[in-house]
Amino acid sequence: MRIKHMLKKVIIYIWTIIVFGFCFISFMAYCSEHWMFKTWANLSADELIYTMTSPLDGTNTDMIKDYFSYCGTPMILLFCLLVIAVIQYHVKEGTTSRYYRFGIFFLLVFSISALASAGHEVYSKLDLKDYTASQSTYSTFIDENYVAPDSVGIEFPEQKKNLIYIFMESMEMTYTDKEAGGAFEKGCIPELTKIAQENEDFSGKGKQLNGAITLPGTTWTMGGLFAQTSGIPLQVSIDVNSMDTQEHFFPGITTLGDILEEEGYSQSLLFGTDATFGGRRLYFTEHGKYDVIDYNYALETGMIPPGYKVWWGFEDHKLFEFAKERLTQMDGEGKPFNLTMLTVDTHFEDGAPCEYCRDDYGEQYADVMACSSRHVDEFVKWVQEQPFYKDTAIVICGDHLTMDSDFCKDVPRDYQRRVYTTYINAAAENQNNNERLYSTFDVFPTTLAALGADVEGDRLGLGTNLFSDTPTLTEVYGVERERTEVSKRSELMEQLADVDESSERYKARERQLEINADRKEKDKNNIIYADVHLGDYDENAGAIPVTINNFHNTEKGIQSVIIAVWTKEDQSDLIWYQMGIVEEGMYNTSIQLADWNYEKGNYIIDSYVIDGTGKTTMLNRREMEIN
Repeated sequence: MRIKHMLKKVIIYIWTIIVFGFCFISFMAYCSEHWMFKTWANLSADELIYTMTSPLDGTNTDMIKDYFSYCGTPMILLFCLLVIAVIQYHVKEGTTSRYYRFGIFFLLVFSISALASAGHEVYSKLDLKDYTASQSTYSTFIDENYVAPDSVGIEFPEQKKNLIYIFMESMEMTYTDKEAGGAFEKGCIPELTKIAQENEDFSGKGKQLNGAITLPGTTWTMGGLFAQTSGIPLQVSIDVNSMDTQEHFFPGITTLGDILEEEGYSQSLLFGTDATFGGRRLYFTEHGKYDVIDYNYALETGMIPPGYKVWWGFEDHKLFEFAKERLTQMDGEGKPFNLTMLTVDTHFEDGAPCEYCRDDYGEQYADVMACSSRHVDEFVKWVQEQPFYKDTAIVICGDHLTMDSDFCKDVPRDYQRRVYTTYINAAAENQNNNERLYSTFDVFPTTLAALGADVEGDRLGLGTNLFSDTPTLTEVYGVERERTEVSKRSELMEQLADVDESSERYKARERQLEINADRKEKDKNNIIYADVHLGDYDENAGAIPVTINNFHNTEKGIQSVIIAVWTKEDQSDLIWYQMGIVEEGMYNTSIQLADWNYEKGNYIIDSYVIDGTGKTTMLNRREMEIN
């Protein structure tokens, strides 16, 4: 009877631990879901997948801190309170009491409800049913409507216009006042509003601003840049942030950069952030051979002080000053030029105020938007005073709609939000005086027309030259039809992307993601891990050098580090090596192949650490083929 009673208690304890673990996961999921929709109020499924799977290199860590602040502390406190309550019932009444059983049952029901609620919110708000269906459904929409730039004639004038292309982070027409076509009583971009009204935004005869609609595959920065310079969505068979693991970025397409390079343009790209992120460096260097001036370049060349970093890199006011310097240099080269830049101060969440920001609107994001508007206005006026301006077209476009959690929360659902779009000093005359309905795909051929190029048929990619009277695909099919079809898979897109999932860099990225996930789990459970390095086989010495360093979770100390090596399946030739300490936290040794009579074949190497309590933990298994 005593054994039976003990067994019953053990089962109850195990069951309690399982319920507590499930409760912890459920609360974390519930808090994460609330944080996610607080951070990205108008989140779409493709934006979520892109953002959550993006590498952290080059990103702003404030979002990570915000997540742990929002989710971690409240969730842990709530969980601890529930655990204390259940333990109190246990101490008072015992594990067999109905109060204790009720407490565990309540926790289980509450956890299931929290998890179900979070799952339902994500499923319904992101419309995952339609998204997953679209990802498994092929459409011929893109295949039938795509116009390959190398299949049509594109004729440039003898006197080629220069191009200044300003991608504005998260800039929307929405931010202007209602009288000018915005969604706010008081607009926060008065200078940009005036620029659009005085130049071309394809709004027809009216003074209400008109901009480009963003469609699936274009709703984050790299997607926006790609769509506006290629006329197609960034949709590939791998995570789009992993395009930097590829040898090529859509090698089967011809882009704005390719066309201008062919026409002899000198091209520069200015980013205040790390251009590598999301494959941006690869895309612009492969398609147009742009000279890339980014945050890393600015550090290396002394444009900014050593170690300088604000927000995501350096501020936009510095970006525009660097742009002025670069434009002056490019103008002196005697070639037509294309200077493309991307602002960053207006990135979510709430933007980054700089020393020139003012407190005019009582809300940080609006003040940062207003400051960005003034920066662009000042820069445009500077350009207009330069001798090269008469031969220069300026394009200003938002890269995507804002991802800020609450800035547009009061914008009516039936209001069509569009990214800011305007053309200044274009070489083309508008043949259509009506308000146009267009997407960011249409910016591609329109920019070429603004440079004076004659595009045969007025269509490139999925875009239409807006200076012509040719209807856009959005005007022909409507926004919802185009949105639905573009979100589906396309055989042509897969062919143009030519993604190599067998590339070593892609495999390395996938392995690193697995390693990171494993290390997170080990940190959670306080398990030791470290970096294991195998050097190249030294044929002269007949040895393989091994170094282990960067240990984590070693609060209990390290007694020794050892490795086991063998070649035979039954481990009958296994030999142990005690690693020597080089310095604190670093150990090394050499595997001597003489111990195996210099036999060729596959050597398996397991590494272990013995902590201060005598516990042995396996660190890693590596293999090396000796030929």
